[in-house]
Amino acid sequence: MGQTVPGIADQLAPEWNVPTWFNLPDGQSSLTLGDITEPVVYLYLFQSWCPGCHSHGFPTMAAVRESVDTSQVAFVTVQTVFEGHNVNTVDRAVPSATEHGLGDIPIGHDPGIAGGPPDLMRSYQSGGTPWTVIIGPERRVCFNGFQITPLAATSIVGQLLR
Repeated sequence: MGQTVPGIADQLAPEWNVPTWFNLPDGQSSLTLGDITEPVVYLYLFQSWCPGCHSHGFPTMAAVRESVDTSQVAFVTVQTVFEGHNVNTVDRAVPSATEHGLGDIPIGHDPGIAGGPPDLMRSYQSGGTPWTVIIGPERRVCFNGFQITPLAATSIVGQLLR
């Protein structure tokens, strides 16, 4: 079920250290992996200027969301800015997800530090964007990679929920 390098497939999912969040429940200002109660987490890393994020990553996430029981799967997306800091700004995070019907899920913005990748990308050893991570009930990373089809992602999620 795991994906090849880079990434951390088959390892325990690292906690998140994303500084800015949108669409969180009232009174909540941040989101950690520990806050999520659903047994499966579909985490999607993107950049607003990334063509593949808009042509493949977001549509895949939206298709999977329509195909699974959302009471059992948490959908979360984070703009992980490792280049184009002047374009992939915090104000572009929500509109990027909203364009694809995902404006109501938790949306993070991890700008990283100048000259280096964001903490989330380092923790999950992301190779860039679009990057999908599927985390199972025991918080083990079951998929961590660039390309996944809606059918493959839905299949992984279904296996995890058995």
